[in-house]
Amino acid sequence: MSFGQQGGPQSQWDPWKPQSQQPWNSGGGQSPDWAALAEASEARNKRRRLLLIGGGAFATVAIGTAVAVAVVSAGSDKQGNPTALPSADIPSQTASAPSFAPTSAPPPLDPKDFIASAKKDKAPLSPDTLFPGTQLTEAGTLYKKGPTADTRNCGSAAGGTLPKILTANDCTRLIRATYVKDGMAVTVGVAVFDTEAQAVKAKGQSTKKSFVKSLSGGGVKPFCESGFCRTTTNSYGRYAYFTNAGFTNGKDVTPKDIPVYKTGDDLAQFTFDQIRRRGEVQASAAANE
Repeated sequence: MSFGQQGGPQSQWDPWKPQSQQPWNSGGGQSPDWAALAEASEARNKRRRLLLIGGGAFATVAIGTAVAVAVVSAGSDKQGNPTALPSADIPSQTASAPSFAPTSAPPPLDPKDFIASAKKDKAPLSPDTLFPGTQLTEAGTLYKKGPTADTRNCGSAAGGTLPKILTANDCTRLIRATYVKDGMAVTVGVAVFDTEAQAVKAKGQSTKKSFVKSLSGGGVKPFCESGFCRTTTNSYGRYAYFTNAGFTNGKDVTPKDIPVYKTGDDLAQFTFDQIRRRGEVQASAAANE
């Protein structure tokens, strides 16, 4: 005898509805349909995997969208304009040298200042300090030193118009020395004043008729006591210096006597160098004090 279902049409089994009717009769002796059960289980698992994959993809897209929105928001102001990202200064690889306040060394002392007036010119002064030794070499020529002289009465050791000039400008001292070479002789005289202005004035007033007297003796024959000799005049600091050069045999000097001119020029240059050296020595000593 077969039993039919009562109370309406036969209901279908839905695997997603736990209370739905199973495809077999719980009250009968028929065995369950295992193939149908396996197929239903596989369908459930497949649907679950699809749901999981879809949910993960949606979450990834949502996170990416949120990050992009955050970055865009960070790079824009309230009006939506892009703003510059903060930047850090990169330290330079080369260090700059330290800077110091500028300093200036005091200017060097001017040697001429020390021989421009008697107040500063305190170095020893004598024929031996101006004309040391027994000979000198100037411009490659050797000259032997003869007699020297030192007087406080400047006019007594000068000739022509020079005595009056020295006296008018208050000359305080006249130092002389004679040098000889090959029958020629030259006397150089250094007139000392208290100020440079006095020495410059005495030089400016001198003419060809202004000369120091030649100094002979000690083996040097008289010269330039008469006739024509070659004379020079110059000044430096508070000193005016003069030369009087000629022949020891009394011969007149002419423009053709070049050696006599050279003798006077050499002794004038040597005298200038000696006066300048006085200033240099005193300036150096003052700088080291």
